[in-house]
Amino acid sequence: MQIRLPDTSGDFRAYELSGTPIEKTPLPPDPIRTVFAAAHVAADPFSDCVPGEPASLDWEATMGFRRHLAGLGLGIAEAMDTAQRGMGLDWPLALELIRRTSSELPDALVFNGAGTDQLKPSNARNLDDVRRAYMEQIEGIQKVGGRIIIMASRALARVATSPKDYESVYGEVIAACDEPVILHWLGDMFDPELSGYWGGDNFRSCLETALTIIEDNQSNIDGIKISLLDKDKEIAMRRRLPAGVRMYSGDDFNYPELILGDEEGFSHALLGIFDPIAISAARAIALLGEGDIEGYSDTIEPTVPLSRHIFRAPTLYYKTGVVFLAWLNGFQRHFIMLGGAQSMRSLPYFVDCFKMADSCGLLSDPEMAILRMKKFLGLYGA
Repeated sequence: MQIRLPDTSGDFRAYELSGTPIEKTPLPPDPIRTVFAAAHVAADPFSDCVPGEPASLDWEATMGFRRHLAGLGLGIAEAMDTAQRGMGLDWPLALELIRRTSSELPDALVFNGAGTDQLKPSNARNLDDVRRAYMEQIEGIQKVGGRIIIMASRALARVATSPKDYESVYGEVIAACDEPVILHWLGDMFDPELSGYWGGDNFRSCLETALTIIEDNQSNIDGIKISLLDKDKEIAMRRRLPAGVRMYSGDDFNYPELILGDEEGFSHALLGIFDPIAISAARAIALLGEGDIEGYSDTIEPTVPLSRHIFRAPTLYYKTGVVFLAWLNGFQRHFIMLGGAQSMRSLPYFVDCFKMADSCGLLSDPEMAILRMKKFLGLYGA
């Protein structure tokens, strides 16, 4: 099958699809690694939504994709930054999403993002404001039976003046949770407003604060997700975690190596890239569980160039590539995102997404993907 695709100068050349769609292989009930996909949302293109007003979701497509993830045996990290949290998905809509996922997928492994995004950072006066915002979200999520991921807080980053402020707030917030939580260390490449998180001016000082919080609250912590796109930093922290506390890789550049691990340990995973590469991820982890390291690597390594492309700078707009691939693969009828974020990447970016997804077998229905890509090119006058 062929499609004519433009290069960066606008010249069209024939592209021959070469990938073989990956076979669906669900994870076993007790997989060798605990893996979460941070799931995206589909906007409702027919809602009368204006900038600054609450968004609306295409619930059929949004929940259908979660059923797809659960059917593969993947955990779901709900209402996280991949779902445009803080970039179109507000707290009331996030809570409704959490409620629906909890109700429709009661047997799935689901953790849910609890943050402070109902509190504008500019309105945060002190640490008590931040505590109240966290507590409101934790209470709401736990009322619907949800497990908690404590998301990094823009408001806390603004008002905290020392590592002790982080230790104080996190201590109280963790204590309010009914079950062990996952902490979330999100680097400023994902969100510039989180620069200096944990109150330090370098990785080493920030690491010490995060580890202190984990050690002080160890019985109430399931693990920590670290998203710094630096494998050495993740490994350094992983080797110092207390026994029983899991490292969840959030490194969308180096996840195959980190999940495989080394002689001193390995990472589990909570990744945005596991949304568009869910079929590949599930198959790879299943093969790893069978002791087939070569099969694991052959399945997951080819997805890395695609992931690095989707998450290239400015990294916070990676959601656009994630949703584009969901549309190409038929998980939703449209490529419309909250806040118009479908426009946050260039045409060459999308063309390369198409090619890279094909090369690693992630276009599940190549004929449909070609038809949709042709329609997409038409929007650009091609």
